[in-house]
Amino acid sequence: MAMLLLESIVGVLLLMLLLILILIFVACKPWRFFFFSSRSRTVKVGDLDRPLISDEVESSEVTRNYDLEGACYQNEGPLHLSRPVGLVHKQRLPSGSPRSFQGDSLVLDVVSEPLEDISVGQTLKRISLTEHVAEVQTQIIQEDQSPILGPGLEKDTFQESVPKVITEQRSCLSLEVISGPSRGLHCSIQSASSSRLPLTLGRVSSDLLLKDSEVSGKHAMINWNMDKKTWELVDMGSLNGTLLNSRSINHPDSGSRHWGDPVELTNGDIITLGTTSNIYVHVTSKSENETPFAVGVASDPMALRRGGKKLPMEDVCYYHWPLPGIDKFGVFGICDGHGGVAAADAASKLLPEKVASILSDSLTRERVLSHCDASEVLRVAFSQTEASMNNYYEGCTATVLLVWVDDDENFFAQCANLGDSACVMNVDGKPIKMTADHRLTSYSERLRISEIGEPLKDGETRLCGLNLARMLGDKFLKQQDARFSSEPYISEAVHIHRASSTFVLLASDGFWDVISVKKAVQLVLQTRERYATDGENPAERVANFLLSEARTLRTKDNTSIIFLDFDSKSRISSCKLVS
Repeated sequence: MAMLLLESIVGVLLLMLLLILILIFVACKPWRFFFFSSRSRTVKVGDLDRPLISDEVESSEVTRNYDLEGACYQNEGPLHLSRPVGLVHKQRLPSGSPRSFQGDSLVLDVVSEPLEDISVGQTLKRISLTEHVAEVQTQIIQEDQSPILGPGLEKDTFQESVPKVITEQRSCLSLEVISGPSRGLHCSIQSASSSRLPLTLGRVSSDLLLKDSEVSGKHAMINWNMDKKTWELVDMGSLNGTLLNSRSINHPDSGSRHWGDPVELTNGDIITLGTTSNIYVHVTSKSENETPFAVGVASDPMALRRGGKKLPMEDVCYYHWPLPGIDKFGVFGICDGHGGVAAADAASKLLPEKVASILSDSLTRERVLSHCDASEVLRVAFSQTEASMNNYYEGCTATVLLVWVDDDENFFAQCANLGDSACVMNVDGKPIKMTADHRLTSYSERLRISEIGEPLKDGETRLCGLNLARMLGDKFLKQQDARFSSEPYISEAVHIHRASSTFVLLASDGFWDVISVKKAVQLVLQTRERYATDGENPAERVANFLLSEARTLRTKDNTSIIFLDFDSKSRISSCKLVS
């Protein structure tokens, strides 16, 4: 009996040992060494590099399949100015020279080593819209002369194949929360984006997510009426009601939770949800292909990222293409306020006005076009803006990108900035930093201050409570301390050939606090390729993706992003957002 029991125990132990060996074999997957898979690894962005906090752009190697986790990074260090094809630049001063760190120095930080050749997709040669229309009309006339268009192809089929973008109009709806707990939140959508319609407004699982206790989970809805070609607002049976320009649009039976009737939206309308959340409505329309490059804008106050404390929105982002009355010139900018949003609001209105006023002079425009340089235009615009601002106890950073088109339909871009909102370009795989960091932790800024005669002490990183020494506004501080300045850094003008693959990323410091230049470029390349075939504006999708990454990494500051894509494949119509 004892022998049988012992044999049973030994048998059970051997069976358990066999099962353990099988589990170890399956877990180790030794067969993976005998097979090769060509698929790239899944993109993960949980482990991102440290942010942009110095004057140098990180050296980066962008892998061919944009595998963020598997990319091989070089040690980061100072860059040496190279001469990449297609860039307009000047000689950089030696690094030991104090003058090379002046705020108005025209220096482009470009990666010195050539990046690995990447194939985001061959850039197509772009013909003008007029030539394309003439070509299509000629084809239609020729086909109309023949009853048979080709084997298996009837006339109706052919006419359907003619791109509708030639004649269709696209409407763009932009919403901006101007008061309430989610003040500063932006959202935009185009009438052609059928997959994203209708647009819901509410406190839970909505397209425009409002952190307001007076707003219902699904409060209101906006849709595009194809028959009337208008945007329409509908109350979804909300508890606290919906107002349009102070008039209720709820169902007459207020306690029924029934939906109200659709009401047409127009540009300048004010939507009120509950009692405190007011939303300003921008409605614009553009012909397809009228905008020569794609633009995406996204912003978020990140109101719950600071230990649950509500964070007011002090970022203001804007763009104007073209400038009013100034054909082929446009500005794109971000202002980040401190002490309130008043200075940022004022600067975002004044800067475009000053640039447009200066460029209204035909001789000035000709000088910019002939010299491929708008340094003086930007410098004067900043000076006039500072003089016109009456903000004594509030200030803001300012980053402005001026873009123009020459007679050969090639683009030029030049940037001016004060503060720590940054602008980065990527021209055919070469990242270029277009801005300077004016935080007091920056070596160049500390050197500028020391040349004034009042150097900062070791470890001193703030002046009068601010970590910046350059800004617009803050007149009181500038009167008290000469170390504060409104003199902008102005980059070189960068030539963007129409056949190049180029994009530009402007973002406030809330983005750069958690995502480095290297990672930002890689994220753009990966997401731009993913959304390239979408029918919607891919630039807008990229901007929103970047914003979501900053949110995922729990940035603790307001975050605003403007993304410009000059790649010919991305040149679809985008909406003009007026600040």
